[in-house]
Amino acid sequence: MSERMSERNSGRKPLVEVKNLKMYFPITAGIFRTKVGDVKAVDDVSFDIYEGETLGLVGESGCGKSTCGRALIRLYDPTAGSIKIGGTDIAKASPETLRQMRPAMQMVFQDPQASLNPRMTVAAIIGEPLDEHTKLSKAEKLARIYELMDQVGLNRDFANRYPHEFSGGQRQRIGIARALALNPKFIVCDEPIAALDVSIQAQVVNLLEELQDRLGLTYLFISHDLSMVRHIADRVAVMYLGQIIELAPRDDLYAEPLHPYSQALLSAVCEPDPELEANRRRVILTGDVPSPSNPPKGCNFCTRCPKVMPHCHEIEPRLVEVAPGRQVACHLFPAPDTKSRTTDPTVAGLSP
Repeated sequence: MSERMSERNSGRKPLVEVKNLKMYFPITAGIFRTKVGDVKAVDDVSFDIYEGETLGLVGESGCGKSTCGRALIRLYDPTAGSIKIGGTDIAKASPETLRQMRPAMQMVFQDPQASLNPRMTVAAIIGEPLDEHTKLSKAEKLARIYELMDQVGLNRDFANRYPHEFSGGQRQRIGIARALALNPKFIVCDEPIAALDVSIQAQVVNLLEELQDRLGLTYLFISHDLSMVRHIADRVAVMYLGQIIELAPRDDLYAEPLHPYSQALLSAVCEPDPELEANRRRVILTGDVPSPSNPPKGCNFCTRCPKVMPHCHEIEPRLVEVAPGRQVACHLFPAPDTKSRTTDPTVAGLSP
């Protein structure tokens, strides 16, 4: 799937274009709530998502994944940067323009129980976007609600039930049906399986894949479950402390991660083969993740990196393309058109 997607991506423009996105939250103190700093939840992030593609966004808790996803569809107002969806920059769009764009971009939230109004029936929840953005008659609206319930595998007899009467997997299907109501092009899936039982997770992911193939959807799939991301994503972006430190096709990243943090992250994934698991080498990081309100000077990962060099504490690495389709932000991998800072291939994590 990854090779097929890369071939298709090379001949078309991206649906979503994110450039230098920043999402800072102010820190205030004192009785006058004076601003004393910023929490840099998303700090100068850039990436593209192609039409019909699933981009996986992974990283440990608190790295800024969900904030990035919410900023992409303007649930948060970005501090800086541009976000183009279908060629329209929504980062600075007026409320009226943003309202017109809403049908094209939707979100599936992490907690299906918290994201559904407990006082509304399933039909009312799924039909709410239709009330806001269409002029369908009552009969047409009900037909559309039933069609959406069929698409996500919900029995039509459940239309007048309330969210508390459903299991976690069924509630997530309701959320997916609501997201599909206006025929969106782009859906942010913010850890849609994190709150579900393992037996239900595969059903929801298979449903998302089936809907993507049938409706031509484009996903940003946010998750900390690296095994599930490997199953669903075409490309994967690895995030650390508000920044993307590696972006690569799925198979390339899982076969040979380049950034030391990516190597540590993927080494934590269990191997189902007992023999391979017994011989697998874990990369154990020392120290704690720095505060996003006071990130370290230079590389954000320099305080925990097992391959840190002196200039890592001074110079911030930029995300550069080091191979076709592969980008990494690390001084071990300078851009091909610049002089390497190290001539020892073993230091850079490459075979001679």
